[in-house]
Amino acid sequence: MAKHIGIVAVSPEGSALCYRMIAKRASQISDPYKRPLVTLHNLPFANYLEAMYRDDWQQVGTMLRWSAETLAAAGADFCILPDNVAHQALHFAEEGCSLPWISMIDLVAQAVCNDRRRTVGIIGTKMVMNGSVYQTILGLNGVTLLAPDAEEADDLDRIIFKELVEGQVEESSRKRALGTLERMAGRGCEGVILGSTETPLLFQAARLPLPTYDPVSLLVEGAIERAMEA
Repeated sequence: MAKHIGIVAVSPEGSALCYRMIAKRASQISDPYKRPLVTLHNLPFANYLEAMYRDDWQQVGTMLRWSAETLAAAGADFCILPDNVAHQALHFAEEGCSLPWISMIDLVAQAVCNDRRRTVGIIGTKMVMNGSVYQTILGLNGVTLLAPDAEEADDLDRIIFKELVEGQVEESSRKRALGTLERMAGRGCEGVILGSTETPLLFQAARLPLPTYDPVSLLVEGAIERAMEA
């Protein structure tokens, strides 16, 4: 029998996207009795944002662990976190937690290194682009991570919080984001990390100038693989 996947949700839109991707991937398993169970738990998104803006990552970790323990009580065997910036608090969440976690950041770093990239870009919220969520692990593996300039970073941050987390995408926002990717390619990036769970909404059906690394897609594959382990 497949293991039970627990989703620790932060952004409702991004977590719903992750859930749909897992459901679609699980439906491809031929034996319906071997498809994993999935349970999602979500504390209010505003509570996470308030703690993040206070730079209180210990509180973020406490909330993540609360969700994880709720999932454990529901029977989950392990949990995943489909939120990029919240991974900055993952070490707090793991401390004393009864469930193991799959790190989305580790999966992205592994994919980048497997492709032998040496310079990659990142787009997402300013907390991700300017923070250490990806920078530390990629730097330790000899990968240079480039963020957009300050003006573009402000624009992307606004697009994510004003549009994408509400499930909306303005065509003008899509065009500006594509322009950012084109300039990253011109700066020598060999790929780009879509460092916000909702970022793929910007590029649906678009032809991109760079290979992309979608952390949530990698997390979904990792979760299904773990769930199917004997």
